[in-house]
This record gives sequence, C-alpha cells and structure tokens, in this order.
Amino acid sequence: MSLERTPREIVAALDEYVIGQKSAKRAVAVALYNRYRRHQLNEQLQKDITPKNLLMIGPTGVGKTEIARRLATIVNAPFVKVEATKFTEVGYVGRDVEAMVRDLADAAVAIEEKAAYDRVREPALKEANKKLIRLLAPGEKKQQKQNNSNNMLQMMNQLMSGQLPNQEEEQQPEKVSDQVLNERLDLAEKLDRGLLENREVTIKVDEAKKSNPMMDTMGTMGVDMGDMLSSLAPQRKVSRTLPVKEARELLVRQYSEKMVDRDQLQQRAIKRAQDDGIIFIDEIDKLTSKQQRNSGEVSREGVQRDILPIVEGSQVNTKYGPLDTSHVLFIGSGAFAQTKPSDLIPELQGRFPIRVELDDLTTADFIAILTEPHTALIKQYVALVGADGVKLTFTKEAIDKIAEVANQVNKTSDNIGARRLATILEKVLEEVLFDGPDMQMGEIMITEQYVAERIDEIAADRDLSKYIL
Repeated sequence: MSLERTPREIVAALDEYVIGQKSAKRAVAVALYNRYRRHQLNEQLQKDITPKNLLMIGPTGVGKTEIARRLATIVNAPFVKVEATKFTEVGYVGRDVEAMVRDLADAAVAIEEKAAYDRVREPALKEANKKLIRLLAPGEKKQQKQNNSNNMLQMMNQLMSGQLPNQEEEQQPEKVSDQVLNERLDLAEKLDRGLLENREVTIKVDEAKKSNPMMDTMGTMGVDMGDMLSSLAPQRKVSRTLPVKEARELLVRQYSEKMVDRDQLQQRAIKRAQDDGIIFIDEIDKLTSKQQRNSGEVSREGVQRDILPIVEGSQVNTKYGPLDTSHVLFIGSGAFAQTKPSDLIPELQGRFPIRVELDDLTTADFIAILTEPHTALIKQYVALVGADGVKLTFTKEAIDKIAEVANQVNKTSDNIGARRLATILEKVLEEVLFDGPDMQMGEIMITEQYVAERIDEIAADRDLSKYIL
C-alpha cells in the first residue's frame, strides 16, 4: 500500500467534498493512515495488528457514505458499499453476508485489471492499429487445405489432452498485392494523424454473456459457472461495425487481455483486497432486535451473528480464490435514531471500537454545501442549464434563503440532511428546467424574491412541506 498523504492531508482532501464533520474525518484519516504504518512493520507484527473498525453514527444526509467513498479514492483501495438490511440469515432465501466479500474481490480485480492494462497499453495499441489497417485494406485470403473434420479432430484431441481449444480467431494467411501494400502504408499515415477516427470498420468481438438466474445463484457461492463453461467451449464471436476510434479501444482491450497473465493479476487482486480493502456497511442499526416488527421477519440478530466472523477475520471463497478478511477495514454506519450501538450483540460491538458521532447540519453548512465543493449543487445546476445555452446565476441572498428553508424543513419534518437541498432546488428551478431548451440563449438570475415566491408558502404549511419539500 502506497500512501503519501498524512492524516492532516487526508482530512484536507476530504474537505474538498464533505462539509463539516471534523471529528469523523480525523477518525477515518487516522484509521486509514494506520494501515500504511502497518505495512512498514515486520511481517510478524503485520499479522498481529488488525484494523480498528469504525462505527459512524448520525442522521441520513450528513456525509457518512461520502466520507467512506472518498477515502477509497484517495488511496485507490478496493471499496464496497452494502446495505445491511439486504442480507438474510443463513438458511433463508436471499443474499448471504459473504457476498460483500466477493464484491470486494471483484472491485480489487477491476483495479488490478486497469493497472495491468495500462502497463501494456502501448504494445496493445500498436497491435490494434495494425489490425485496423488490415481490416480497412484487406488482402486476398489464401485457401485453407485443412477440412472441417480435421479441425474438429484437432479440437477433440486438445480436449482429451487437457488443453483448452483455441478460442482466438485464427489469423488466416493472406496474399497482399503491391496495390494493397501501398494502400496500407497510406492508411497507416492517416491513422497516425487521426484522420480516420470516424471511418467505420467491422470487427469481431466476444458475444456478451447472457444473464442466467441459476448461474447467478452459483456465483453467490463463490463459483462462477459461466467462466467454467466458457473454458470448455470457444467464446462465440459477433461482428460489430463501429467508428475507428471505438473499434480501436475494443481491439486494445482484446490484445491487452492476451498480454496480461490473468492468474497473477487475480493473485495480486486478492492480496490488495486483503490488505487494503474497505467494506462500508450502511444501515447497520437496522440489524438490532428492536427494529424487528413482525414475527415472520428474518432474524436480524442472526444476520449480526453471520457478519461477526467476517468482521473478526475469516476466509471467504471467491471465484478468484480464498480471501482472508482479517485486515479488511470495516466501517459501519447508521442513524441509530430509535436504537443505540449497545443494542447490537456485544461481540459485534467489540469489533467496531472507534465510535464517531456526526453532527446535524446547520444553515451555514448548507450554504457551504451549495457552493464550496468541486461538485457543489449550485455548480451542477448552472452546468445543466448551461447545456441549453442559458446562463444561470444565484445571488448570495438566494443561496442563503435556500439554506434557511432547508434547515427549517429538516427541523419541522424528517431530518434528511443535505438531501433536502436537492428537493428544494428542484422546486425552485422547476420552471427554468422545463423552459430552458426553448429559451434560445438567455440569462436568468435567481434572487431571494424568486426563491421566496416559489417555496415560502409551501415551507410555511407543514402538511404541504411534508409532501413537497
């Protein structure tokens, strides 16, 4: 694990996306940096030092999920977000808790795959361009003397000897005339200059896998039947006609797959998931027995007991091999509005030693959320309306008004945190979003009065605000 940022720098990076919640940011930054510290120790100490899992407590919309998600991007770590209520106790129909570990393995493979493909992109790109030139200026195919029965016999012999049949399209020998050769030289020059990007070419690609409920069920047990069956028979190819710029990327991926050692890639992915993986368990408070309403419900305490060995550290079978969860970082999250962390079973409580309570958002926080982050809501709406050629601006007083109304409605109704801002902005900008495409270039300024005219009456009426805002 390579991490060049200190806890203070990690908090600064989180500040770019999440407003407030200083104590939560500090706690997760320390937990993350401790994983880096662990990698600097000797092997024996590394085995004994387990991650200090976190439990984030706070109402919805205050930044719990965003903090965890941004953490993973800071260190390029495998990250999975799951909802605790989606899991069922062993013996019931539904997702078992080990599925989150298999999802983590998939996320790690995707990261390793991208890194491996990036390393071989240059040679893969050269091969892809050569293929494109051959497709744009094909030569004359030579006749194959070998008949179909011989081809079938060769495939059967490969299977009998334990070899996989060749799944690649055979490169048929071709006769290239001087005219075709000159045409290819000309095309190569144009391709390098980017003059053929929109020209269409027909290539053969692997047929997309079709979803099969039975195969999906087997996949939840760590067995990918689709992969097993595809290894016994050649992958079917389909022809697609695409612009050169799109065809090139598909060909680059095909050649990259041939250049990368898949077994080594998967081994690296498993190790990355074990050492650096982060699993975010949302709505963990819903697993307490006090949340159970009907006698026919799946035992929530049973789900807790199923999660416990995974959080403590155990091996879970995935389609890439066994994955040990002993050093995976788990972050639990919940509102705990009707319950408290002590309502979880004692063993599970002990596996989340760091508790962080997130603060309710204030009017000042709402103003900052609307304007400060890179992807602030105001910036998003300005960009969206700008796509229609309309210049949208907000006065400071209008932004203050929106924040005040959001805070007021959260206090008088359910507190849904910053998500209330999106609801109010949609109501304020309803006419602009509808009429924008027909305005043919224009400028709209959102003032405090404009905001008040559209939401003051609704916000003042508790019944109306409950349903509209």
